[in-house]
Amino acid sequence: MTILSNGHQWKYTEFTDNQNYSFNKKEILNSLTSEEIDDAYKSISNWKGYSPTPLISLNKLSKELNLNKIFYKDENKRFNLKSFKALGGAYAVEKVTKGNKDIVVATATAGNHGRSVAWGAKRLGLSCKIFISEFVSDARGKAMAALGADVVKVKGNYEKSLMECIKQSTENNWQIVQDVAWKDYMVVPKYTMAGYTVMMREIANQIQEEKITHIILQAGVGGMAAAMVAGIARYLNYVPTIIVVEPLPDDDIAKTMKLLGNSSFSDDKIIAGENSAPGVISLITSCEDQAIKEKLDLNEKSNVLVFGCEGDTDQEMYQKLINQN
Repeated sequence: MTILSNGHQWKYTEFTDNQNYSFNKKEILNSLTSEEIDDAYKSISNWKGYSPTPLISLNKLSKELNLNKIFYKDENKRFNLKSFKALGGAYAVEKVTKGNKDIVVATATAGNHGRSVAWGAKRLGLSCKIFISEFVSDARGKAMAALGADVVKVKGNYEKSLMECIKQSTENNWQIVQDVAWKDYMVVPKYTMAGYTVMMREIANQIQEEKITHIILQAGVGGMAAAMVAGIARYLNYVPTIIVVEPLPDDDIAKTMKLLGNSSFSDDKIIAGENSAPGVISLITSCEDQAIKEKLDLNEKSNVLVFGCEGDTDQEMYQKLINQN
């Protein structure tokens, strides 16, 4: 190896093989139907400024790892919001308000989902309330305010901001547009997930005759991973190996962002935020552990899809991370 053989130890914390795995297309498309998925694409693809985000070849990394191809879905190019979440929150706003300009939408967020909701409200001429925890950076708060949202900073963590959002929304009859579900709150997160499936529609068109053998998905709260599984059921006539990853804070994230940005992994310089790194990291660590590589059947015939979920949505944080020693 050349790119990766600089003494850095790429590592993972835990590898779990799901013994209960099954892929039942009918059951999946009962949860998020083909009609709901298709409706999302029909609406979003007609929005002003819409175009499919690039599917970039990480050709240098695939050669390094002895894989056939690595496809990187670059969501830094998603509208002007630099995140796949532009597809979800904004679409949910459109669905729940149904053209009613008197509705006030509200959400709690750590950043990207709130920007999507604020942008969605702005494009429809709606008022928007955003609740963020005290730990969300000022840059992210200002980005949402710049879209016309009333941003409320709440003392405590994300859960505290969500509780405050629910409390004030209930008192004021605001419409909550959240990307997580709870009892009796299932429809809006479903709209959000339907919006995310647009990525898989684009990918199915972009790969043409190629066949993806492995898909690596960031876990997060589960919405993106679940949406991509539904997208696979809807748009692919085969089932790749699906790997779901959950990152822990460590130096690999900053290192991966830097390597993507300086063309070490690709002919392109890719602006990748911290949430874009986990898929690439997990692929590298899997290939460097021979037992896992064989378990996942990663080889010279493999075509792997990873998701660059965001770009430099917080430019100050992005610069800080890529300039770490």
